[in-house]
Amino acid sequence: MSTPITRLLSHTVNKPYRSKHLRDVTPHLDANGFVAFAPDDIENPQNWSLRRRVIVTMSAVLLVVNATFASSSPSGCFGSISEHFGISTEVAGLTITLFLLGYCAGPLIFAPLSEFYGRRYIFYVTFLCYLAFNFLCAFAPNLGALLVGRFLAGTFVSAPLSNCPGLLADVWNPLQRSNAMAGFSAMVWIGPALGPVVAGFLELKKDWRWSFYVLLWLGGASAVIMLTIPETYAPIILYNKAKRIRRNKIPGYENVRAPVEASDRTLLTIYKVALTRPWIILFDPISFLCAIYMSVVYTLLYMLFSIYPIVFQEKRGWNSGVGELPLCGTIVGALLGGGIVVIDTKIRQRRVDRGETKVEDTTPEDRLTLAMIGGILFSATMFWFAWTAEYDSIHWIVPTLAGCFLSSSLLLIFVAYLNYLVDVYLMYAASAIAANTIARSACGAAAPLFTNQMFSAMGIGGGGSLIGGVAALLAVIPFLFYKYGKQIRIRSKFAPTQVRPRAPDVENNPADEPISRSTSSPGSEHGMQGEAEK
Repeated sequence: MSTPITRLLSHTVNKPYRSKHLRDVTPHLDANGFVAFAPDDIENPQNWSLRRRVIVTMSAVLLVVNATFASSSPSGCFGSISEHFGISTEVAGLTITLFLLGYCAGPLIFAPLSEFYGRRYIFYVTFLCYLAFNFLCAFAPNLGALLVGRFLAGTFVSAPLSNCPGLLADVWNPLQRSNAMAGFSAMVWIGPALGPVVAGFLELKKDWRWSFYVLLWLGGASAVIMLTIPETYAPIILYNKAKRIRRNKIPGYENVRAPVEASDRTLLTIYKVALTRPWIILFDPISFLCAIYMSVVYTLLYMLFSIYPIVFQEKRGWNSGVGELPLCGTIVGALLGGGIVVIDTKIRQRRVDRGETKVEDTTPEDRLTLAMIGGILFSATMFWFAWTAEYDSIHWIVPTLAGCFLSSSLLLIFVAYLNYLVDVYLMYAASAIAANTIARSACGAAAPLFTNQMFSAMGIGGGGSLIGGVAALLAVIPFLFYKYGKQIRIRSKFAPTQVRPRAPDVENNPADEPISRSTSSPGSEHGMQGEAEK
């Protein structure tokens, strides 16, 4: 008989069943004799109710809010950090740089682990470690301890940030995933914008440690909600299902296995793939150009946390709290961009419902419409922001509105390219996204180190125009992909386009063998953040 605490923990896990209540009378097998999900299998996360999938998604996205909020929070109290430790503002910026460098290390470490042990426990362990190192930051006795704590906190919290898209692929079909990805991407923008605002107001009455106290309070509350996240990774669910069937000794199924049990699935083989394939895919033409574009977008995001204080505090004389409030415009812009993605998804869904198009007939290039719009807006709004922020005589609302629409355009680019990478590389999507994450995080990490010098030398108008010009050049990329993307994919060994006669399975699908879009099973998208099935 289970103890009260066991029953309590069991009921808090947000899944529509209890494993001990399941009765595998006639287990469902695939064409190769492996355990598979039946069409209406309650254990398949994509068969859960809409409400349940939304709650699971929001719980995971809350962890992303912690990661992105923490990434920029110290930028609102650089002055206090500099005064306390007797360092320059540029050295204080290392608290941002090292945190983002942790983003580079995390995906290579934790994404493979999530494929081996499942998403759930990687979320649990890494987030609790993130909280532990935030304690080190909050009570750091010297600058070295603070910087070490920031790097390790960034490394561990990168696991929710990199594995959350995998969870979205677990519970949503490709069309629905656009909305979920929009919510995820909005948090990538909203979290960093909120961090400096909160820290800036704390700076007025408290010191820099209070920004870390806020991170601890937010993280502690999020950790409680995190415990409701169930396992969503299909290969692990099927693995547990196969073990349960063998344990129950169902006649005729005593030796049944899950697909992952038929391969040489060890941590060593997983890490061999995880540590090498991202670097190979990074230089695939589509992956490389996407990485360049998104690196510029991500770098600008973290440049804004240095640009806004220059515009509204140094040039206009606002205090550290009020001077960060215009960043709220970027939050509104992120929500606006997310709304555009949702509307676009609804339009596509209606076309499918009316029979005008079929989901299986869509191509990855169909995802790029939003990137085309976002690319043009990115350049235009960057020039708008730069030259209205240059002159104090222009009302503050004008550059704030420019920042709002700039944020919308960046989010449209971000969402479009994330979905595009997944659709282009399918079972190699984990490596493509890992490469993209490392590239953009490394570039974003450099932003605090040069932004002040760049805009001091060039001015807001000149520096912003340089970024706007680069954005104008990059805006051509989605149009090129839209027209020539299919031809590029045909020439790539990592972008499958050819139809295969049979749906793939783990045992007979080696890592370098492409799968067609039309024949890939739902499980192929479950591997979005790792390559365990290879």
